[in-house]
Amino acid sequence: MMNSPRLRTALITVRLVVIFTLAIILTGLESSAEEPGKSKPKQEAATKKTASEKTASNKEAVKKSPPETASPFPQRFDAPSLDGGHGWLNTKKPLNWKDLRGKVVLIDFWTYCCINCMHVLPDLEFLEKKYANQLVVIGVHSAKFENEKDTEAIRSAIVRYEIKHPVINDSEMTVWRKFGVRSWPTLVVVDPEGKYIGYLSGEGNRERLDLIVAKLIDYHRKKGTLNEEPIPFDLEAVKLAPTPLRFPGKVLADPESNRLFISDSNHNRIVITTLQGMLIDTIGSGKIGAADGDYKTASFDHPQGMELVGETLYVADTENHLLRLIDLKNKTVKTLAGTGKQARTRGTGGELLKTALNSPWAISNFQGTLYIAMAGPHQLWKHKIGSQTIEVFAGSGREDIVDGSLASSALAQPSGMTTDSQSLYFVDSEGSAVRKIDFNPPARVTTIAGPRNLPNGRALFEFADIDGKGDIARFQHPLGIVHHNGQLYVADSYNHKIRVIDLKTGEVSTFLGTGKAGKNLKGTVQFSEPAGLSIAGDRLYIADTNNHRIVVVNLKDKSARELKIDGLKTP
Repeated sequence: MMNSPRLRTALITVRLVVIFTLAIILTGLESSAEEPGKSKPKQEAATKKTASEKTASNKEAVKKSPPETASPFPQRFDAPSLDGGHGWLNTKKPLNWKDLRGKVVLIDFWTYCCINCMHVLPDLEFLEKKYANQLVVIGVHSAKFENEKDTEAIRSAIVRYEIKHPVINDSEMTVWRKFGVRSWPTLVVVDPEGKYIGYLSGEGNRERLDLIVAKLIDYHRKKGTLNEEPIPFDLEAVKLAPTPLRFPGKVLADPESNRLFISDSNHNRIVITTLQGMLIDTIGSGKIGAADGDYKTASFDHPQGMELVGETLYVADTENHLLRLIDLKNKTVKTLAGTGKQARTRGTGGELLKTALNSPWAISNFQGTLYIAMAGPHQLWKHKIGSQTIEVFAGSGREDIVDGSLASSALAQPSGMTTDSQSLYFVDSEGSAVRKIDFNPPARVTTIAGPRNLPNGRALFEFADIDGKGDIARFQHPLGIVHHNGQLYVADSYNHKIRVIDLKTGEVSTFLGTGKAGKNLKGTVQFSEPAGLSIAGDRLYIADTNNHRIVVVNLKDKSARELKIDGLKTP
């Protein structure tokens, strides 16, 4: 994730930031964080060094301390306070360093749109379980998008991502500035005496953090300064009543068979109904897993996009980093591609079951080739059905909105796809842009609505709610798109709207939604972060994600209703 646009002054990135006892431990621990962009968050004038600058100055002090008796992290200083946010979540009251005395504290600076921040969450869960009595994780949600500043939106994200630690709504980035943070995600370590130890930026740092936490626990247990009594929290998840659908991410309508496929993402299953809402089947046990098998024993991990080819349903099993294949005739599930582990590098592809994938989010078929929106590496991939390989199709891997050839273009977390007879259309959620690739050579990536080709990564922060043509139009983190009769319908997720692009004129207009999250379907229609779209006949099906429902809209008169699914129960 690029840096916040508020930081415009030039800052030097400190890559090696955690101080260990032995120099050998420092060797080879270069973080896999994305390089910060040239667009820098604005720092307040300070009379003292930021926490990260103090960390860098401690490096030489390690060599002067006897490793047998000294702290593994000398030259410590008091961590900045945690106050300044606009409320806490997952806890009954705000926490301070007195409350956290005796605990190793890991502070996660994140924003819920960011795919890299999502990738950090399994690492945090691993550490929380391993050190349940010694470690406390504090999330500091420092928003990128305007919608992400809203406490209710953050509450939904906490439940959707199944976060079980306290989170601060740092909507004005006050805590961010205190700690000298420069990019998402950043992880800060504070010891049981409230002393700042250091930070790591980016994802892929589980082993490093595990080593740091273990060393701190060992030292402070011997010193007698470790509190090993667990701290109870008041989780937002327990306040949410059970619902038949839980954060449905995508929807796929098939008029020929009168079927609707729903990725019931947080129930880790696929639901099949008729277009009228009669339950046909559910696929998946509801438990997180990657098991192949029949409908009852197979498992998924927060599936998203789907594509139907004949009687085969292809599924982007996002958090398993897999593509799954569902045989609808024989009612079986098997793995098509991926290893089950997240790809940590931007590969070029390879054999289906030997190539690691990275957060596949959407799938679209064109003439027997599956195109996959690979959100993690900011690329599109492709797989010719029946072949044994999968490979990169478009995107250099750089996170930006830059038009160009398939190899040189830059994408930004592609999250939804659709096709007509000539082109592939997709939404780049982090760049708030709608993109196009013509199948006829020479194939190029172009932007048909939203920002593009701006210097210093600025396109990633040019989001708003503006109708108009081409690069005048603005979206806010769109996640879904579908083509119909010469128009593109776009799920403008963080604007809580459905927008329409006329492909002949390039004009972008608002179809439905008020710009504010809501549930109303009578009169003024409202949504809450809609993420998936599909059309059958004159009906638009919408995965209204944060409202845990599917909405059906009549394209002729814009009337809307919730699709009630009789017999569907929480797994």
